Amino acid sequence: MGDQITATANEATGRADGRAWFRLPKGWRKPVIYRFARATHGYLSAFAFIGLIFFAASGFLLNHPEWFADKRDARQVELVQLPDPLIVEALKQDDKGAALARLLESQTVMAGEFASAEILDEDAMLRFTGVKANVDVFIDLASGEAEIETARSGVMAVIRDLHRGKEAGAVWRLLIDVIAIVTLVLSLVGFFLFFTMRFRLATSLKLTAASLAAMVAIFVFGVS
Repeated sequence: MGDQITATANEATGRADGRAWFRLPKGWRKPVIYRFARATHGYLSAFAFIGLIFFAASGFLLNHPEWFADKRDARQVELVQLPDPLIVEALKQDDKGAALARLLESQTVMAGEFASAEILDEDAMLRFTGVKANVDVFIDLASGEAEIETARSGVMAVIRDLHRGKEAGAVWRLLIDVIAIVTLVLSLVGFFLFFTMRFRLATSLKLTAASLAAMVAIFVFGVS
């Protein structure tokens, strides 16, 4: 009975003082939330900053391709003899191009991933694409001779494809997604910490508004 009277009195006092009715659980007071946010921000930074440094540096270099010598891709030609019975078996498959690609990969080391194929009467042309190299394969289906032409990528081509995730494979694209998600969480936690500094709140809001306005202005007036 006494506890109920005390609780009622405290509630009435809280209303009289104009304080919020909702209170955080005892274990989630502001100091605890701030410590958790700072720890999360710090640990995420250890991972996210590596990704940010890479994408910032690669983006900067892609804006200045003239800094690198314009060298043609190094091309290598290799001849491989494919067994006739395996060619016949591959051509019986529904996806003849993919079957021929698997046959090639079983006979020699191929760079990149199978991308496309064009099969004519007695010829087949296959293409493999990747960050490190692009490969064109010309197969004489009658004789079984395959000519594999590999074009090694230059420095700028590798940086461009890694930055964009183009032809980099599923693992690298997954890494880009992870870095993006971690960076978003890191930024949101950082904003939370930034805006909880009451004595800097006005400055924080002004800086955020100025940054947003600058990006919109650059997009509207500086992008064709």
